[in-house]
Amino acid sequence: MKQQAYASQREYPTVPILAVGAVVFDADSVLLVRRTKAPLAGEWSLPGGVVELGETLQQAVVREVLEETCLTVEPLVMLDTLNKIEHDSTGRVQYHYVLVEFLCKVVQGTVQGASDASEARWASLQGLGGSKELQLTRTSLDLIEKGRHLILRQQ
Repeated sequence: MKQQAYASQREYPTVPILAVGAVVFDADSVLLVRRTKAPLAGEWSLPGGVVELGETLQQAVVREVLEETCLTVEPLVMLDTLNKIEHDSTGRVQYHYVLVEFLCKVVQGTVQGASDASEARWASLQGLGGSKELQLTRTSLDLIEKGRHLILRQQ
């Protein structure tokens, strides 16, 4: 019961929240979602979300991508682990996520926004960092670059 209370309290949590993210490519495009919930409500980001009790990290990333984009993916490799900690104006921790980011490939499906993503789309890698429309965080851009380099090395 105590674990469920922790997981449901995303704002001002009492413990860090474990979450996953996916970097997914289609040729020269990357999969992005527009978030509907804080802390990134209204912003474009990589798909992902909170790990549910009893799920492996890999199961969580597959479920989250499916829920947000209607795509089934296969996790290929873990790209990085990150901390996302945001404080409010008084200095209290408002959000604290430990993120495990995966490079994934599409297995099946057609991209469309679903669940807690109002939109989902393939975005061209060309000019992504300077896009006024998408305005990705530096962290997302770094993860995309890391995933792209990994794919290019394996070819």
